[in-house]
Amino acid sequence: MSGDAMQRTFKLETKAGDINTAIRDFLKAALTSDRVDAVLAPQHLPHKNRVMATLTADPSKLEGVDPLAPAFTMNAAKIVSRLTRKPMGAKIAAVLRPCEIRAFYELVKLKQGRLEDLLIVSVDCPGAFTNHDYAAFAERHGAETGARFMRHILAGKTEPLDGIELATACRACETPVAANADIQIGLYGAATDDALPVIAQSPEGESLLSALGLAEAEEPAGRRESLERLVRDRKAFRDDMFATTREQTDSLEKLGAYFADCINCYNCRVACPVCYCRECVFVTDVFLHEPSQYLKWADRKGIIKLPTDTLFFHLTRLAHMSTSCVGCGQCSNACPNDIPLAELFRTISHDTQRAFDYQAGRRIDEAPPLSVFSEKEFDEVVGIE
Repeated sequence: MSGDAMQRTFKLETKAGDINTAIRDFLKAALTSDRVDAVLAPQHLPHKNRVMATLTADPSKLEGVDPLAPAFTMNAAKIVSRLTRKPMGAKIAAVLRPCEIRAFYELVKLKQGRLEDLLIVSVDCPGAFTNHDYAAFAERHGAETGARFMRHILAGKTEPLDGIELATACRACETPVAANADIQIGLYGAATDDALPVIAQSPEGESLLSALGLAEAEEPAGRRESLERLVRDRKAFRDDMFATTREQTDSLEKLGAYFADCINCYNCRVACPVCYCRECVFVTDVFLHEPSQYLKWADRKGIIKLPTDTLFFHLTRLAHMSTSCVGCGQCSNACPNDIPLAELFRTISHDTQRAFDYQAGRRIDEAPPLSVFSEKEFDEVVGIE
């Protein structure tokens, strides 16, 4: 699987524009074939219409699959990592968003997952709501949640739907299409009432599409223009977000204010798909201070904020994650106090990755920047002639 992989387009027919049913039928056909043993995909659960990742081995159990729902409860890269870290002797077709694929690529580079037992399927990503906003939206629209959202998106509407904006991370995401999936199902620029373009981006993806008997087709005429327009708008929003975030955090005092509501719950660390350490230093005895230490700090400073070490925690995470952040926004999604974590992590990681000419998860053969050394790197900093 590679970003330089082949591009061969097939056609997935839709009935009366029912995109979700077409995708479900495609996954059922793949699971019925002898090439896929299970499907990992977002699916509606019977509990409050929530959408969560499910692993399904029975084609009849795929009726609730809905990759179009604006729900992004967690980045499934962590789940794929658990499923693939050792050989399983079976093939999983995983339906993943572009940011989930990039996060998984980073985990593979860190020896936390394997590609050998995996076939990656991705759908053009329209973005998602925050968990809180999705719950309210799904409560109103039930089983029609995904379809209503996609009608709004594919009509080219940019205003909030039911007063709900996309999550900030999605509005700032410039990669709505995965260049590194085995199979990419297109939405943008397609005549979805008739068919969806299905693009093979690896020999394995092409082999499956051919085996399923999908007819070849041409790329929709307006697809590239539609995607270019979307990416242009998202980059404009992203750059405005960067400027605002930099102004809000350009001093230690401002950073302290930015993280003032942090309660050291560490939800952001748990939700981060690439934060994989088995033991985090912040949950060890290193930060289990003696009771007397708090009194000493209070005596010296007059007053201390509790809990302590919140700013230190986030600065440490920024240092660890800035080369690996894929901008999925799950850190913000998991924060109980709505700290705009994604904005800051995306801003810092953009600058860090640009300095190394690296994009997290872009290619499987690009080594993480801090794992390699070049004599000709940053001459202007080290002062070597």
